[in-house]
This record gives sequence, structure tokens and C-alpha cells, in this order.
Amino acid sequence: MRAVVQRVRDARVTVDGEIRGEIGPGLCVLLGVAESDDEAVAVRLAERVARLRIFENAEGKFDLSVVDTGGAALVVSQFTLIADTAKGNRPSFAAAARPEQAEPLYERFCAALRAEGVEVETGVFGARMAVELANDGPVTIVLDA
Repeated sequence: MRAVVQRVRDARVTVDGEIRGEIGPGLCVLLGVAESDDEAVAVRLAERVARLRIFENAEGKFDLSVVDTGGAALVVSQFTLIADTAKGNRPSFAAAARPEQAEPLYERFCAALRAEGVEVETGVFGARMAVELANDGPVTIVLDA
């Protein structure tokens, strides 16, 4: 499982021109699920995201998490994060989980993030989505589980 975590001022995801998820300050999390992932991986990664200290304290140092700041998370499924680009110019997605495996793990990740006290908004699993965000910093961290 791979998460691209971006600290944002705000973010939204639309499907067919309709806003399906929207947050103010917090995190935009692009989440890719690999076929080797399981529920324990999803929970562990959600806990790491919730505790990731990428928000500044009063002295300007990265010392606060999204939980500490009361921020929200917009979690968007993105199987392309599991791409293998080692050979040729066309990415291989062979290691990405099939939708019937990936969707429950995506949902489990979101539930585990909520259990950590984070308000979670989502896109629509498997849909063609447009993600808009204002990356604050910019701060972008890649987490592999």
C-alpha cells in the first residue's frame, strides 16, 4: 500500500462535475492498494498518516499531526501509485490489487483513519475523478506500508 500525503489548505474531488468530497485544512491522501496488502497493512498505514507530524508548531517546526490540528483528510483511491516503471515506457499495473480486493482495503483504511479521530471525506472508488487542491508549503510525503 502506498500513500501520497499532501498537506493542504483545502481540497475537493468531483465526479461528473459534482463535488463528492471536500475538506478545508488537512491532508489529501492518494492511496494505492497492492495485491499483497491486507487489512493489517491498511490499519497500520492509516495510523501512520494520522500521526504524521507535517504541520508546524508555534516555532515553525514540523511537530503536529492532522489529529493535533483538528484537520480533515480527503482520501482518493489511485491504483496508478502501484505502477512498475522499471522496464520500457509503459507502466505495468500487475502488482495493483484488483477492485474487489482493493475497495474493501481502501474502505478499511478510511475507517481506521476515522478511528484515529480524523474527519474523512472520500472520492468514488473506481470512478474517473478530478482532484483539486491547494498544497500548503508545498509539503508532500510518500509513505509505503
